[in-house]
Amino acid sequence: MLNFGYLLRIVFIVLAFLFVMPQPCYAIKIGLQTEVNKTYIGASTQAEIIDCNTNKLIYVMEKMQGYEFKPYKGVIAIKVDGQFMKINSDKIVIKPSDDGFISVKRKWYRGHFKLVNKGNMLTVINDLPLEEYIQGVVPAEMPSSWEHDAHKAQAIAARSYALANMGKRAKYGYDLYDTPEDQAYGGASAETPQTNDAVSETEGVVLIHDGKIIPAYYSASAGGQTLSAGQVWTKDLAYIKSVPSFDDGIKKKGHGVGMSQYGANNLAKKGYNAYQILRYFYANTKFAKINPEVYK
Repeated sequence: MLNFGYLLRIVFIVLAFLFVMPQPCYAIKIGLQTEVNKTYIGASTQAEIIDCNTNKLIYVMEKMQGYEFKPYKGVIAIKVDGQFMKINSDKIVIKPSDDGFISVKRKWYRGHFKLVNKGNMLTVINDLPLEEYIQGVVPAEMPSSWEHDAHKAQAIAARSYALANMGKRAKYGYDLYDTPEDQAYGGASAETPQTNDAVSETEGVVLIHDGKIIPAYYSASAGGQTLSAGQVWTKDLAYIKSVPSFDDGIKKKGHGVGMSQYGANNLAKKGYNAYQILRYFYANTKFAKINPEVYK
């Protein structure tokens, strides 16, 4: 069972954040569409299409207008006024002006979009600052009506998972999927004031073990008891132990390793803060703070 005395003592401990200097990387790249034969993209403001190979401006998209893109003979074509116009590049980036948003898959996203023609198929990548990515993860992974400290715990876990898995999908040209296979990511369309506050209040905070950021695995519920990593995958991890998950009565959903999201919310209802919740679900860990300038 949960050691309440231990957790209560944490309240009186001053959290000493370590400073972690990660490998330089100025954004995270999320795959929104992989190897599709066409895509539809729009922007809330005017948006520049730039050739990634030459850094030259190709075309300016009008605001609030949808454009169809498709691969064409090794390059990319865009449909303008009912006719396809060939872009003499296999890699382009779309940059909205004035902090605008870009739409694809019926959602709005922050940052820039990169389109790549590889093998005559298009891959659509959202390139954006880490904290803006986490803003789109927290409400996609956890209901915005849940407890604030559960949201903060989710933000730290999601940030840790993302940084520990940078480059995981490098063969596709990006870092992570936008699905629960990595982390659910709903872009700006998913954001709420409550979850954005949780992200900003934990900016840069990650979980570390043995000096390294951990992939802080989590799932919706563990059905009363979390599982050790060795029970699900090939080996045990020192920072993942089997513990009561505080989600009794909720059917197990997901792998059950690491933090139970329902359990985190239930603990927050009992008055535990985000750091207590995380220390409970992730053994032998400390909190660290990365340099936020590196990931902008």
